[in-house]
Amino acid sequence: MGFADDHLTPLVDEGLGNNAYLVDLGDGRALAVDASRDLRALRTAAERRGLSVAFAADTHLHADFLTGALQLAADDGATVLASAAGHRTFDHRGLADGDEVDLGGLTLRALATPGHTDEHLSFLLLDDTKELGVFTGGSLIVGSAARTDLLGADRAEELARAQYHSLRRLAELPDETAVWPTHGAGSFCSAPPGAERTTTIGVQKQVNALLAAPDEATFAGQLLASLGSYPAYFDRLGEINRRGPAVLSTDPTLAALSAAETRRLLGEGAQIIDVRPLTDFAHGHIPGAISIPLRDQFATWLGWLLPDDAPLVFVTAPGQDLAELTWQALKIGYERQARHLEWAAWQADGGERQTLDLLTADRIGDRPVLDIRQRAEHVAGHIPDAVHIELGDLAGLAEEAPAGAVVACGRGERAMTAASLLARAGHDGLAVLDGGPGDWAKATGRALEEGA
Repeated sequence: MGFADDHLTPLVDEGLGNNAYLVDLGDGRALAVDASRDLRALRTAAERRGLSVAFAADTHLHADFLTGALQLAADDGATVLASAAGHRTFDHRGLADGDEVDLGGLTLRALATPGHTDEHLSFLLLDDTKELGVFTGGSLIVGSAARTDLLGADRAEELARAQYHSLRRLAELPDETAVWPTHGAGSFCSAPPGAERTTTIGVQKQVNALLAAPDEATFAGQLLASLGSYPAYFDRLGEINRRGPAVLSTDPTLAALSAAETRRLLGEGAQIIDVRPLTDFAHGHIPGAISIPLRDQFATWLGWLLPDDAPLVFVTAPGQDLAELTWQALKIGYERQARHLEWAAWQADGGERQTLDLLTADRIGDRPVLDIRQRAEHVAGHIPDAVHIELGDLAGLAEEAPAGAVVACGRGERAMTAASLLARAGHDGLAVLDGGPGDWAKATGRALEEGA
């Protein structure tokens, strides 16, 4: 058994595609790396091992979630470790390249690895002089490197060139050094990665195409060409993390609303987000509600499509996990939650109701199809003649959607979200494909179309 097997617990956020890490320091204390504001999994892992978090390290100013380091400092007395160049405005130990932190037997060494952000650090974990592993955050990731356009398109190439040198610096570590990245499969911070979450320096030197790039320009071209769109909320969170998110004194709760209270809040500008399964939404929903089914990816689409400065009303079904709903919103900075409304309460009060057609692939016929998946998904294979508008762009391009369209994604959840946005914008006669392009190909016996 190696160090990682005995002392390191990866904590995977499947929805955001990220890893945090809990390191058992061997004396009842722990190091947390890139922990998010939703600390439930970390707390469970720490309690299972009987650990208190003594250090909370952030590799960079995160764009896709709010840091949990301040909460760990408040609750556990943890020392926050982060780049001095990040100019955070809360108490922390600012580190520069080469600085070391004595963890009590182990040592954490800061390595400047700019690219994903200006102030990015990787953290090399040492046992005396032996390199156990390196927390690479948004620098070297499995099979790729994290994106470099989060600080604006005008800086993307400059930061990509910085990322080139950062990856080569990390590649100089011994081949057996474990690589523990934060961003991974499913993360919008990543260029398209592999499915593996951790790796080693030696493996990446063999398989990572970016490490084979002969020069800065080639590297930058390859990296930037692989990048897709990313959620709108990414533009806000870096600054909130620099200032520090609010520390929570109690676990948040989500109280119930009546139908009358919901109407009042709607009149005051509240946003209605229906988190029930897509079939429930199709059968009946509040007019103007946006469908975002509660699942691992809920936070991404909430942050992409809804403003963060309006009260939120969540329409729920019996048995849905309200704690999960609340934490997904809080970890990306959605603080103004106005409580939740049970759909049954709206029905019992005689509330107005709309429906949306949910069609199986064999019922589409000759209707126009709107594909709202990411560009890479669309290019890989789509229903012939489908109009393509990414879900994240749809609110601003609603007038370009074909009238009476069947909206399609991979399984139906995103398509229902898109259809609800179009309905709110005034489209009618819409339907949602129950399934994806593969189901259409199977039902019709026709081939999917590839390319843009």
